[in-house]
Amino acid sequence: MNQLIQKVPIVSTFIHSTSYEDACDRIQYWVKNNISCYVVAANVHVVMMAYWQKAYKEIIDNSALVTADGMPLVWAMKLLGVKKQTRVYGPDLMLAWCDRAARLGIPIYLYGGKSTTLARLKHNLKQKFPALIIAGSHSPPFRPLTATEEAEDIERINAHGAKVVFVGLGCPKQEQWMARCQGKLSTVMIGVGAAFSFHSGEVSQAPRWLMKLGFEWLYRFMQEPKRLWRRYLINNPLFLILLALQLLRIKLNIFPFIKTDKIISSSGEH
Repeated sequence: MNQLIQKVPIVSTFIHSTSYEDACDRIQYWVKNNISCYVVAANVHVVMMAYWQKAYKEIIDNSALVTADGMPLVWAMKLLGVKKQTRVYGPDLMLAWCDRAARLGIPIYLYGGKSTTLARLKHNLKQKFPALIIAGSHSPPFRPLTATEEAEDIERINAHGAKVVFVGLGCPKQEQWMARCQGKLSTVMIGVGAAFSFHSGEVSQAPRWLMKLGFEWLYRFMQEPKRLWRRYLINNPLFLILLALQLLRIKLNIFPFIKTDKIISSSGEH
């Protein structure tokens, strides 16, 4: 597979024009060819963190695939010319890949969350996908890992023979972890944020109609205002300002537009 893929700049971050089927096709290709790489499901928070932090931006830029996880990014891509772009939401991508993995017999691994969350998550996934092979799971401590602990986790995952690792550590921790593990884990890593909490049933997701309107952030903010107020009340308005400036620069023909890249190669290059 060497299908070209569009990369659309939003603020300072490139987002790939993809779909659930296309993303799963690419993951399957990487698994088949034993390519160690990682997938980022990007929302406004990810884009704004990349805007503020150069090191984090490099992590996003070095990923194999960056999906439009949030509706504001979908709308931004449409304004930037990708008219048929749809949302590729991390929790739904997780289910889409589990369905594909169950049919193909590709083992997965769950990394992140609390041990109780993982137990409920594994139960729910097996109920939904009886043929799914869950090779293993691990709940790392919430604090930063020591080098020894991280090496032990990598060895444990490789020993279980998983081909895809779902990483539920939250942003930016999960992207940083995946970047450090690239080349050390012989797997495809997919950062899925709060998907473990959602699919375990511990945290409720926003209604689908609210998601389509782009107000999922409000639902989550009402659930965890102390943790999320800065993300939504500062980052979101600033994102809109920066996007408006980007659209103005494009109109004045002083800003790069859409780029096209090949799928990641067996050498690990884009």
